[in-house]
Amino acid sequence: MAFWDAITRGVARRASLDNPPQKAAPVRASLGRGVAQAELAGGAARDVGEGGLRTRIVVLLALAIFINYVDRGNLATAAPLIRDELKLTHTQIGMLLGAFFWTYTPGQLLAGWLAEKINAYRALALGVALWSLATVATGFATGFVSILALRLVLGLGESAAFPCSSKLLGEHLPQHRLGFANGMIGVGLALGPAFGTFAGGLLMAKLDWRPVFILFGLVSALWLIPWLGMTRQGSALADEPKATNAPSFLAILRQRAMWGAGLGHFSANYSFYFVILWLPLYLVKARGFSVAEMGVVGGLIYVVYAISAQLTGLVSDMWMRAGASSTMVRKGFTVASHLGAAISLLACALGGTAVAIAGLFLAAICFGFNTPTIYAIGQTLAGPRVAGKWIAVQNCIGNIAGIVAPAVTGYIVDRTGLFTSAFLFAGMISVLGVLGWAVIIQKVEPVDWTPRRSIGSEAAPG
Repeated sequence: MAFWDAITRGVARRASLDNPPQKAAPVRASLGRGVAQAELAGGAARDVGEGGLRTRIVVLLALAIFINYVDRGNLATAAPLIRDELKLTHTQIGMLLGAFFWTYTPGQLLAGWLAEKINAYRALALGVALWSLATVATGFATGFVSILALRLVLGLGESAAFPCSSKLLGEHLPQHRLGFANGMIGVGLALGPAFGTFAGGLLMAKLDWRPVFILFGLVSALWLIPWLGMTRQGSALADEPKATNAPSFLAILRQRAMWGAGLGHFSANYSFYFVILWLPLYLVKARGFSVAEMGVVGGLIYVVYAISAQLTGLVSDMWMRAGASSTMVRKGFTVASHLGAAISLLACALGGTAVAIAGLFLAAICFGFNTPTIYAIGQTLAGPRVAGKWIAVQNCIGNIAGIVAPAVTGYIVDRTGLFTSAFLFAGMISVLGVLGWAVIIQKVEPVDWTPRRSIGSEAAPG
């Protein structure tokens, strides 16, 4: 509890600096002054209370993403053991890693719809419950088919995470605080694989892979206790009727900026998922690491990624408060991320073991540039009312990479016997992201969703 309080006090302190209390207007009558001061004090107390609650919710969202990535990544950590026990090929391992995305990707749209229908608080809780159950059940799986089916269930449950979290952040935070909040989400995203690879690798080396799946799934379900307790009031308020409905998915797809964000997100995810899903097998089979050594190196890579993500969020917020435009800040970080990741993957493909490990650490830094930025771009473009649906579509397009990358990588490695060509191909895809973020998206500013009547078209402007 002391650790939790330290985190939330620190974030709340920063929130108070971003949103200083407002001064009361002078009141002529002394009685009026007393009433006004009492109302001001009550309002300030409510603001502090609501700010602290928002802080705890942001921390819980980051923790949910952390759990999300522990549970989705533990199959990659267990891949060397599962492959040996079940006598699977690289192609089958690629199918198992990619099967998660067969439901996770289209599930984004379902999650975006559910966030509007039953509210984002409940939709996220439902998703966590489902993916925790699937993780526990994987520990009892007996073969390729049963693991495949449970990965599909896991993907459906985990699809709730980003549409729901983005809707909540977009509704409650201004643009100049989105970087920090998404940076915290990025820390959860990075430390999830770090913990899963490090702790999971060490535990699997001692206990085998099945008990670890059961343990991680049961622990994941404990997140529901504080979430349901803290969000009861917010969930009730979210159920109140809205003055206007959010634009449809079709209206979102008509926006040029959506296709730029989708291409950029796909390119970022291809290189990221290539590394996160194949890192354990690559280090063990291609570079000769033991499972325990893989856990240490892989865990450190993700820690570097987490630090980079949080620093990127902080620096981007500071840069914008200093007067830089959202377009300059967001595009600057995304372009640097994609070009840097391409160089890193090239080093992994062509260098020896030391150079390849250095390349993986550099890639982690570059991934950190992107993680808080790509969601802040989507939340800014969409505006508060549409953030959940926009991120659902953007994440759906982006996570097609999760289906393609494992299958393509498995095929390349089976055909060539090496990871070299797979690294080169991932680097080429990373460069494509620059086109999406820097060219197709013209300005990172809110879309005007007001319908305009024009000859031959009634579409919302882009």
